[in-house]
Amino acid sequence: MPPASTLRRDQSTLVFDGDCGFCTSAVRWLEGTLPAPPPSHPYQLANLEELGLTAQEAADMVWLVATDRRGSLRQYGGYLAVSTLLRHQPAWGWRFLGVLMDTLPFSLVADAVYRVVARFRYVLPGGTPACRVDREG
Repeated sequence: MPPASTLRRDQSTLVFDGDCGFCTSAVRWLEGTLPAPPPSHPYQLANLEELGLTAQEAADMVWLVATDRRGSLRQYGGYLAVSTLLRHQPAWGWRFLGVLMDTLPFSLVADAVYRVVARFRYVLPGGTPACRVDREG
């Protein structure tokens, strides 16, 4: 039996690696800091099929999955998940930061920083060997 629905119409859902202490700490920080954080779910407990994600995609990076008013699914992974999340906050400072992250050349920096953090999350505060994502190539 698949997990219960993790997505509601016209609402975003943040999907993260619940086995990673760093990821869990980062999501909890966002929940305590942002004025309007979306519901968050470890990918291990989320209905990935409903979200249009594979387990490998969900393990590799954070995802913000949203439906619009028509029910169309939109997925934002990595730094785009973070920037989109920030752009939809009610406070202008967070929105500005999200727009900045999506603007060249800042988007290149945001992507690079996200990839480095994701790759080495197991050595960051709260990280454990379970946080390691092995990359081939």
